[in-house]
Parts: sequence; C-alpha cells; structure tokens
Amino acid sequence: MTQTVFFDLDGTLTDPKVGITSCIQYALEKLKFAVIPQDDLTWCIGPPLLESFAVLVGHQHSAEALALYRERFSEIGWKENSVYPGIEHTLERLRGAEFRLFIATSKPHVYANQIVGHFQLDQYFDAVYGAELDGTRCDKSDLLQYALCDSYTTGVASMVGDRKHDVIGALANGMAAIGVTYGYGSRQELHEAGASRIVDRPGDLLATFSLK
Repeated sequence: MTQTVFFDLDGTLTDPKVGITSCIQYALEKLKFAVIPQDDLTWCIGPPLLESFAVLVGHQHSAEALALYRERFSEIGWKENSVYPGIEHTLERLRGAEFRLFIATSKPHVYANQIVGHFQLDQYFDAVYGAELDGTRCDKSDLLQYALCDSYTTGVASMVGDRKHDVIGALANGMAAIGVTYGYGSRQELHEAGASRIVDRPGDLLATFSLK
C-alpha cells in the first residue's frame, strides 16, 4: 500500500528563524512597540502569525502588524531561510521508495511555493498546501482535512512537524503524528500533544518509515 507523508515547512524542512523573526521585529518597530530580540521570538515560528501578533501587540493591532510583517517578508524575509542538513537525502530516499510526499504549512501557500522552489525542494513533492492570505486554512486541522481530500489520499497517511499544531492537526484527521525536535517545538510539547513518534534528526525519519 502506498504511504503518504505530509511535511510541515518551517522548523521541519527549513530553518526560517532569521526571516520570520526579522520581519516580526520590522513590524514591531513600525508600530512603535519595543523590538524583542530574535531569540525571544522563536515561539512565533509555527503557529499562525495573526495569533502570535495578538499576543505581541494586542488584537487591535494584530492585523496591521501582520500586514507590515508581509511587507518585508514578501521582499526579503522568505529568502532568509536555509534547508536543514539531511533533509534532501531523507526526501530523496522516501521518494525513491515511492512514497507520496506533500507539504502542509500554516504559511500562506504563495510564500511556501516561493521557498520550496527557491531551494529546489519542489522536485520531491506532489503539491504544496498552505493557508490563504486571508487566513483561510491557517489552522492545521482544517488544512490537513482539505489536503487529504484534494490529494485523494487513502490508506496510511502521516504528518511530520515540529510543533503541537502539527500533531493536533494530524490526530484530528486520523493521521499518524511524527514530531521532530530539531525545529522549534520541544520534545515535551510534542509528547503532550500526542505524537506517536519523535525523532531528533532528519535522517531518523527513515527508520520511522522502515527505511535505512
């Protein structure tokens, strides 16, 4: 039976810390809020940004902050990114074993496709699923429900991600939830969310799928 694997993008395939945190700082500065150090903003990597901005600047300013964030991200921030070592080898092995591979990210798909194409990761994936700019499908449970239907996925399906949102979304859709600790979620966060397996390196994913 063909296996299908959905991968999160930020914190799972690529390390977006510089781009995301720099764009958050840009938005904070433009709104005349205190600019928080990048290392203190990593909790914003993964969850929908509108929710994070509501915490940072309050609900009344969150939409404006998100617009300012995108002002910089669309020009510069999306390129301030890097592929985790070992990811391409892992994807190549999975693809060679005839796994169906997809990306499912809360990031708007317009940016996700840019990033995936820029790093030439698109060769490994059948499709990229992301949120709309208006926030539609930014919730991982909703996104995966849509992606499973749109991709005609049947049988065994797994979600690989670094945050609890990935695990919760997977379990809500009857998928296996595989957590990775090399991103921005802790082992405790992933375990408490209900991840069935947790790995520490991209290469460790191969054993999870019975590949060497």
